Amino acid sequence: MRCEFCGGETARRKVRKIHWFQRRLYLIDEVEAQVCQECGERYYHATILDAIDEALQLGNLIIKENFQVQVVAFQPVMA
Repeated sequence: MRCEFCGGETARRKVRKIHWFQRRLYLIDEVEAQVCQECGERYYHATILDAIDEALQLGNLIIKENFQVQVVAFQPVMA
């Protein structure tokens, strides 16, 4: 498969995916994706994304770790 951003070739890999579901943020390990070898863009098959949502809905994933994330507002400093 070719990357739609840079035209590079993609390869199948297992990655850590940042995933929002029902207003909650999850990090999902070992998700299959096509990853561009040039720019790193990731492509996920819709069936994979649906399976993640279903597993989160049903509570079928093992929680390995919890951590806290701060949400901040970016205020650029104008010189």
